[in-house]
Amino acid sequence: MGGQACVFYGAAEFSRDTDFALLADADNLERLNAALRELQASVIAVPPLSLEHLQRGHAVHFRCRHPDAAGLRVDVMSKMRGVAEFADLWERRTTLQGEDGTIYELMALPDLVQAKKTQRDKDWPMIRRLIEADRVACQGTPSSAQAQFWLREGRTPELLIELARQFHNEAEAMAARIRPLLKAALLGDEAGIEAGLAEEERAERATDQAYWEPLKKELERMRHA
Repeated sequence: MGGQACVFYGAAEFSRDTDFALLADADNLERLNAALRELQASVIAVPPLSLEHLQRGHAVHFRCRHPDAAGLRVDVMSKMRGVAEFADLWERRTTLQGEDGTIYELMALPDLVQAKKTQRDKDWPMIRRLIEADRVACQGTPSSAQAQFWLREGRTPELLIELARQFHNEAEAMAARIRPLLKAALLGDEAGIEAGLAEEERAERATDQAYWEPLKKELERMRHA
């Protein structure tokens, strides 16, 4: 659900860790603990691993000591701001198979994009790259649903103007109901799009900050304890 997923989707990012979204229930926690023991992994920060902390939205951070994964950081979460429940994430996941037969279960691209709408500066350029990579990968005959996804999440004036021309009806409908800045895209107004994008990002950052504020206070209390 993090940088490694972005690599799979073609929006290459150097990542020093691996992030997982997981189902937080007792049986699955046992499976996770077994995997962590195999990796010789231990918690490196608060909070400790527990169903309660995962279900409240905290991330739990581990460092691996197994020789084949020495130093690798693993972060796990179960609940994320603005992102669907795990059952829905799993139902619409993307499944890939490597050349060696390894199966990789990725968060679906729309869910990954939503998860990237955070306070972190590095996440916003990644959203742009994810959408642009998907656009390149689907150059042939994209469906209306695919076009609507790009129109909803695209983050450059050039792309949005191009999409508004190619998918005029979808852009008009979405401008009225979902994404007002598409009105500027329909007019070819780059400055208007830039202003709309900046406002969207500002609002998402503020919402993310408000979401994390009480969770950060909980972490501070744990550290002091």
